Amino acid sequence: MARMGLAPVLGYLIVEENFNVALGVFVLAGVTDLLDGFIARNWANQKSALGSALDPLADKILISVLYVSLTCANLIPVPLTSMIILRDAALIAAVFYVRYKTLSPPRTLSRYFNPCYATAQLKPTFISKMNTAVQLILVAASLAAPVFNYVDSVYLQTLWCITAFTTVTSGYSYYHYGRKTVQVIKNKWSGPGDQR
Repeated sequence: MARMGLAPVLGYLIVEENFNVALGVFVLAGVTDLLDGFIARNWANQKSALGSALDPLADKILISVLYVSLTCANLIPVPLTSMIILRDAALIAAVFYVRYKTLSPPRTLSRYFNPCYATAQLKPTFISKMNTAVQLILVAASLAAPVFNYVDSVYLQTLWCITAFTTVTSGYSYYHYGRKTVQVIKNKWSGPGDQR
């Protein structure tokens, strides 16, 4: 939730070209992500269906806002941001489709959007994890570029190419492996709307 809340703040700071503060807020968002993962790995009672849904959603929102705002600030090229947004939109659409297909009847809106009633889990591919890391490295490097005066660096442009490659490759990996990346959960949960 902290990452989701920080996303619009970061976007505003970047568009207003307040890069020093934006870099600090980005580091804070990164710390919340690391802390979240550490807690989930080390304390089993802190894992939840809601948390497993919110974590990747928070990442997608944060990355999307960062890339759009950095593109508005002319720090990341438009084609690269478009590629990242399109890939994420396709993944979100696939998640909604999988949710619909794995939800047992009756398929009501209250059951469909109930995060406590998990029906499937998306398992990220290795290249997708690499892509997320590369995207975040590019964001950090792009935010730091105007602060440390290396906006036109060839290394930054090389990072654009690497990010574009991992984005396309990770999108293809989900398409290629398809069902192997989705784990259907046999859920015994019974709540409002369940007639079983």
